[in-house]
Amino acid sequence: MVIVRENCEGLYVREEFSEGEGKAVARRVMTRDGSRRVAKAAWQIACRRARRRTPPRAAITVVHKANVLSLTDGLFRQTARAALEESAQAHPEISLTVEERLVDAMAMLCVKAPERLDVLLAPNLYGDILSDLAAALVGGLGLAPSVNIGAGPPLAEPVHGSAPDIAGQGIANPLAAILSAGLLLEQWGLEAQARRLENAVAETLAAGILPPDLGGAASTRTLADAIVNRLR
Repeated sequence: MVIVRENCEGLYVREEFSEGEGKAVARRVMTRDGSRRVAKAAWQIACRRARRRTPPRAAITVVHKANVLSLTDGLFRQTARAALEESAQAHPEISLTVEERLVDAMAMLCVKAPERLDVLLAPNLYGDILSDLAAALVGGLGLAPSVNIGAGPPLAEPVHGSAPDIAGQGIANPLAAILSAGLLLEQWGLEAQARRLENAVAETLAAGILPPDLGGAASTRTLADAIVNRLR
């Protein structure tokens, strides 16, 4: 599955203040422009995945909690659905299924039946939490890549960040960083190269060359070199 997360709004605008002793308040910001922008990004990602399938098909699940947060999540839900329907009408060659799930139900489905999911579209906080949950299904954060897509150049990085606490020890799992480069290749339209990179990672793991967090003993350099050798 791919999780498409809005990355600038929601609670992460970090607008917090106190209202007297014992009461703290956080401002949650959702905009139509931000919701539409991330929905369009989800559509583009779903289309790339759809074109690898015969016939071309994709499924996008809009994740929200509009039953409780009716204004903020309600705006996200309505805007996202409208943007996806508009995109689908402009590209009838793609069979697109759009559904919705409440974020708590989605968390359960990610664990119970992840094979049923394709592209998830979520506001900032929900996408953050679901990304870490999904990472646990594939071996942990050391295998979770990400790419930040905006108006400027894309920025690819591991979901786990830089892991400075283990820098220089040779025990860091480089796969999230390498797979993030694969997502960057996709953004540049280099689909074949992205698939080559993913296959090299899969073949290396299948050969039993594993980092410590996956139960092996391969150092950062050993694992990276093994993948490079397969690419060559």
